[in-house]
Amino acid sequence: MAFRARVLGAAAGGGLPQWNCGCENCRLARAGEIPSLTQSSLAVSGDGQSWAVLNASPDIRAQIAASPCLHPTDLRKTPLASVLLTNGDIDHVAGLLSLREQQPFTLFATGEIHEVIAANPIFNALAADRVARVTVEIGHEFEIVSGLHATLFPVPGKVPLYMEGAEVQTDLEGEQTVGVELRTNGRRIFYIPGCAAVTDRLAERIGGADLVFFDGTLWRDDEMQRTGVGTKTGKRMGHISMSGPEGSIAALAALGIGEKVFVHMNNTNPVLRPSSPERAAAEEAGWRVAQDGMEISL
Repeated sequence: MAFRARVLGAAAGGGLPQWNCGCENCRLARAGEIPSLTQSSLAVSGDGQSWAVLNASPDIRAQIAASPCLHPTDLRKTPLASVLLTNGDIDHVAGLLSLREQQPFTLFATGEIHEVIAANPIFNALAADRVARVTVEIGHEFEIVSGLHATLFPVPGKVPLYMEGAEVQTDLEGEQTVGVELRTNGRRIFYIPGCAAVTDRLAERIGGADLVFFDGTLWRDDEMQRTGVGTKTGKRMGHISMSGPEGSIAALAALGIGEKVFVHMNNTNPVLRPSSPERAAAEEAGWRVAQDGMEISL
């Protein structure tokens, strides 16, 4: 058996192009000059037969349609065995509503994320007798899908936007934002689509991994301000930047990771333009920039 991963969606919330945005990247994507991207989600398998989806993007219906590995294999039988949520962000939970057609699967999440889902009655559309809601404890290994074991761990982040109060802690470490460690056949794979900082503890955990999918939201912290599309910095949104001395490229450079892939890119990120100097810099540093439909096998 071999590990397989398919990037269902490589963009952050809003996708590329974002419906209400006229930034350079969105204009190029509408013109077909750079690839369009759907919202953040990853499918993984340990045997190539049954699959788990990490985060249920609002675009999940189109993502499944574009992924033969997830197509139905019989009248009402699909390879989708489970869904795992790494946080309660809208771009990671809204797709659950598109999976409501009496299809059995297991929904894995931390206790706090399950509380967020349970607090909104619209998610009762996922019939309790068909979708098992399983609470996963931080640090506890479990089988997410046949042949593939997972462990959740806290990474610095914040609560979802719709839960923010007057004061927001953007480097909170707990159950609201988690990373996923996957293990199969001696391989270690990490999925961390949201992260505010690379702490010493996080660096130690992911060091020497075979493959890391990592938060690539912004190239620089003030990117949204510089492009005129928003006022928040990356740090305020709970996302580490790619570049700079405290960015992810520098932080992961000496960790001995086999393959590094950026996911969850904001529509403003210049690495989304294949000819940009930022894209060249990321690739020269040993990173790949995810695209919808990208597949990696180990």
